[in-house]
Amino acid sequence: MEAAAATPPAKPSRAAVWRREIIGILWLILAVLGFHSFIAKPFYIPSESMLPGLLVGDQLVVTKYPYGWSFISPTIPNPVAIWKDVVLRQPQESWGVQLPFVRGRLFGRVPERGDVVIVTPPGRNTDYIKRVIGLPGDRIEVRDGVVLINNVAVKRGPLHYVDVPDYGGMPLPNPQDGTTCDIPGGIIKVGGQTVCRLPLVRESLPNGRSYETVDLSGTGFYAGDNFAPVTIPPDHVFLMGDNRERSADSRVPLDQGGLGGPVPFEYIGGRAEFITFSKNGHATWNPLTWWSGLRGGRAGTSLHPTRGQ
Repeated sequence: MEAAAATPPAKPSRAAVWRREIIGILWLILAVLGFHSFIAKPFYIPSESMLPGLLVGDQLVVTKYPYGWSFISPTIPNPVAIWKDVVLRQPQESWGVQLPFVRGRLFGRVPERGDVVIVTPPGRNTDYIKRVIGLPGDRIEVRDGVVLINNVAVKRGPLHYVDVPDYGGMPLPNPQDGTTCDIPGGIIKVGGQTVCRLPLVRESLPNGRSYETVDLSGTGFYAGDNFAPVTIPPDHVFLMGDNRERSADSRVPLDQGGLGGPVPFEYIGGRAEFITFSKNGHATWNPLTWWSGLRGGRAGTSLHPTRGQ
């Protein structure tokens, strides 16, 4: 007697197939958002405030866990803001939703002096990138462009120069137009190429970590070159940009686009680790221009400051 033929499994309905696909995509989105919220996320440099180490167009990796997590850590997309920015061409401050302020950090740890961090100014919903200069209990002052920590001037090396061909993330189309190089007298020709010459001074913090800063203190008056002494409260840090005269940081009031003094620990979003790639501003929507729009030699550059002997 012959065995009855096996009944083939029923083919899933179109609705069931779509449901599985949608669920799979949602899980993928949640996994990406979770990674961005608790492990690491990409970051784009939009301004010149961290020259010379960071150029406009640099793409970074920022880790979320080194200082623990706070209310600012989660990455929550805002579909309305994305729609307005991308479709309606109405620029938005952020594509994300910010949670209400919650005091403290989970597994919190104070940053090390010299760390490059991302920070959200209180009352804003956008990220800045700055360097940690002062820690809780420090007395910070700036006199004629020189930073003093606990009444001791930060060590400074000799003035020297570096030439940046794509200052501001874009080429210099007109050598007579200084809009892409706001250094007084900084636009020069080197080997037939127009560059922006930056005056630099290497700064060394008390813990031995050092980095280059742009020093324009001898080229005019800048309000940030003098900052009255302030003692950093507990659970706060004092942040500054390396391009000192072009940085809205802890020296600048909130209503002027700065950080408004020492920043509460909770507003630190993570630590900058390394550059993944960099765009120089030449590229357009044409794929043929993408290769020429990349800056060579920047991928993999560490953003941890040099540690002295």
